[in-house]
Amino acid sequence: MIRIIFLLLLAIIGYFALRGSLKKAFPPGRRPTRTLIWGLCGGGLLLLALTGNLNALAALIAALLLRLMPLLTAILPHLHRFWTQQGGGQGQHSAHSARPKGGMSHDEAYEILGLKPGATEPDILAAHRRLMLKNHPDRGGSDYLAAKINLAKKTLLNP
Repeated sequence: MIRIIFLLLLAIIGYFALRGSLKKAFPPGRRPTRTLIWGLCGGGLLLLALTGNLNALAALIAALLLRLMPLLTAILPHLHRFWTQQGGGQGQHSAHSARPKGGMSHDEAYEILGLKPGATEPDILAAHRRLMLKNHPDRGGSDYLAAKINLAKKTLLNP
């Protein structure tokens, strides 16, 4: 009985995964490949479920992950550092490439806060407060914008 329930669950997951992959717009030639791969994976899982070997596959994957865990924990900090140094992986290179160690130039900071260069400390604090009231994550704003606003204030107040 448990196999039948598992097969139904597997079929439902396969259906939604296949449906989701078919709805996406792919470049010409990639759609059949992706569909074939999803079909083969689903068929393989179905075959393993029917023969009763799905538990063996789950045990194999768990053992492989446990075996690779020390390697993954050693590599992940390097990948994170690489990802953050590359600007989110989008290759952002602009005219502001000469940035201070904090990651933001003074011109960018003034632009983010909506101030003119040479603004006083009270002006910076007031602009920061005004923008944070609008863009704070607790009030429905984005984490990214709040971080940029905080970094702009920090850049201007700590030269």
